[in-house]
Amino acid sequence: MSKLGIIKCGLETLCTWLLLLLFPFPMNIRFRFLIVWVLMQFIAGRYRHKALLVWDELKFLLVSYICGYIASLMMFSYGHGFPWHDVFYLTLFYAIDFIVVVILNRYAHLWFWKHVKHNVLIVGTGPEARQLYSVCRRNRFSLMDPLGFVDCSSDPSLHVVQETEEKLPRKVYPWQKLEKAVADHDIDTILIAIPDLGKSDMKRIFGKAYDLVPNVNIMPRIDGEINFASQINDFDGSLLIATSRTRDPYFQLAAKRIADIIAAIPGMVILVPLTVYVWISNRRQGDKDPIFFVQERIGRDGRLFKMYKYRTMVPGAEAILEEMMERDAAIREEYEVNKKLKDDPRITKAGKFLREKSLDEFPQFFNVLKGDMSLVGPRPYLPREKEDMGDQYEDVIAMKPGITGMWQTHGRSDVDFDQRLELDAFYYRNWNLWLDFVLLIRTAKSMLGKGDQGAY
Repeated sequence: MSKLGIIKCGLETLCTWLLLLLFPFPMNIRFRFLIVWVLMQFIAGRYRHKALLVWDELKFLLVSYICGYIASLMMFSYGHGFPWHDVFYLTLFYAIDFIVVVILNRYAHLWFWKHVKHNVLIVGTGPEARQLYSVCRRNRFSLMDPLGFVDCSSDPSLHVVQETEEKLPRKVYPWQKLEKAVADHDIDTILIAIPDLGKSDMKRIFGKAYDLVPNVNIMPRIDGEINFASQINDFDGSLLIATSRTRDPYFQLAAKRIADIIAAIPGMVILVPLTVYVWISNRRQGDKDPIFFVQERIGRDGRLFKMYKYRTMVPGAEAILEEMMERDAAIREEYEVNKKLKDDPRITKAGKFLREKSLDEFPQFFNVLKGDMSLVGPRPYLPREKEDMGDQYEDVIAMKPGITGMWQTHGRSDVDFDQRLELDAFYYRNWNLWLDFVLLIRTAKSMLGKGDQGAY
């Protein structure tokens, strides 16, 4: 168990036992429930710090609680009729305890972070190292605290070619002073973030890092060949990475469609008052044109469909865009690279607010109900963008386009067209129901929060 795992195990077990005392179970049954609960937490691997993301931890929690609940149900006697009261109290106990443990788990990472965090040194000074630093700082759940960088290009014996960032947020040590950096910051974890390292350089860097700290992690160059279903296997001394994907996950696809319909119905109900609000808001600002915008988009298997949105631009926006690109070469270049404009003068005042909160997408619930779109999926691309999609096209059209997806939750306006394609292809290769759940939660947080990732 990790240090934080020991702390969480103690706190959660104590809280679970105190909660059990509030329910009318015999004492021997309480002890059995507690033993089952603890066993399920260990079987799920919750205290080994295998989860680097809060979503992974939530998945472990759900698995442990569902299995624990089923195992606890088997302890009741069903010989004299169904024990409705006992089952009710057990269900209520597990529901309340799950909420308590989720909250406790969240704050345990905050309360004890300084005492259980890993002091991290990032080997590399390129964009991958900078990205890894940002992820560590943003994702405090991983308990990784990056305290410095190591520049390997300063060592003539290493064949590392990389450009140093103009300004890195932490001190940069030359490779020759790796030991000093480890000693200065009491480093226990090294992250190697140079994906293009050659075999000899990787062997030397990894070997030295492994001699200095107990934990060494490597960011590999994968370029889409590996997904989250990949496994590392020992094939009689040879390292093999096995990658597989279920081509026809019928059960999950059926469940996804059912979830789409269930979500689309209340979405359509909310659409009515929201449409009234948009109509009034537009009229107050002098905009008396139609509030809906209909446009052809590329759907699953390349089929075209009509997508509905609230109009956020002035009428005739496409013709205006053509005129703007003819007059200004910079605008043409920006649009051809990003397929959008950062400071787009065609967006109305009401439209800007709708885009920032993603409310302009609400009419797409009609597309979801029809089956043209899904709640979560790749971005719905324009037919004219097909040529620019290149090799990613087949991956993108393999799934129904979604109201939200990887692009909306992982950068949105901060990513260019090619990066959006990579995110959508990533979604296809790694899709499962759990990924949809995570993206929906992140979308809700983005809509309710005050982040800087609004649409333009």
